[in-house]
Amino acid sequence: MSKSHSSPSSISRRNFLSVSGAASALFLAQSGRNPVLAADGPAHRGLTKRPIGLELYSVRTELARDLPKTLETVAKIGYEVVEFYAPYFEWSLPYAKEVRARMDDLGLRCLSTHNHIESFTPGETMNKAIELNQILGTHYIVMASSPGWAKGVEGWKRLCGQLSQATEQLLPHGLSAGYHNHQAEWAKLDGDQRIMEFIATNTPKEFVLQLDVGTCVETHSHPAEWVKANPGRIKVVHLKDWAPDDAAHDKGYKVLFGEGVTPWKELIAALESVGGVEFYLMEQEGSRFSEFETAKRCLDTWKSMRA
Repeated sequence: MSKSHSSPSSISRRNFLSVSGAASALFLAQSGRNPVLAADGPAHRGLTKRPIGLELYSVRTELARDLPKTLETVAKIGYEVVEFYAPYFEWSLPYAKEVRARMDDLGLRCLSTHNHIESFTPGETMNKAIELNQILGTHYIVMASSPGWAKGVEGWKRLCGQLSQATEQLLPHGLSAGYHNHQAEWAKLDGDQRIMEFIATNTPKEFVLQLDVGTCVETHSHPAEWVKANPGRIKVVHLKDWAPDDAAHDKGYKVLFGEGVTPWKELIAALESVGGVEFYLMEQEGSRFSEFETAKRCLDTWKSMRA
């Protein structure tokens, strides 16, 4: 996923006036562990089993223009869950409480966030990540991309050590850590072992391997085989499709969900039988339609596929 590391533009708050209740109604982070969605257990607080959500990078332009209106539109389209990407880390705690209140009002849940290395670094920055994610009600703090120093076996070993340590530190707070793959992680690191395999081997079983399907398919890796090789660890999936590009350059990641070459039926069967998937997240880098129209069309296809 090509997520910007720059600061987000000023986010509109005008629609927060519609949030019901005053300060006493705002969510306060709980000290106990949040229950994690069980793939075979009951739906969590009104969510359907394995709910469908939207990675908000898919509507990044609208989100930067008006966050409250974006959340309202995403909810109206029919998504149950959202995933905030890395710029959320710049929020103040009071603002995060406003966002949580707005989501509660709309019936939306945020079960995971995308983060940079700061959220996995012990001290002030990790503490802030913990507080923000407890306020939002998330379960998983996911690394959106590797830091620049993670190169070669020693670099990845160092990163895996930091991620493993972060997992141990997050668990008492009702959170766990995870990693989101891109194309690069399907490359060989040492001998025949791919970087993704190295990450899986060198992190604890509680560490989530968040599968970005499109980047896996683009590198000619087989997503269903990856899921079967890592049972119980693919708790969150980005439903991004991919197709070989053409002369018009309107394929690649620009295809909508279901228009690419991903073997969705086989992959979903593997995810729900052995992968341990708890919720799905639609993601789109950009398409021939507007951001909201893209999100709606992808969800319509998902619902048809699941009918």
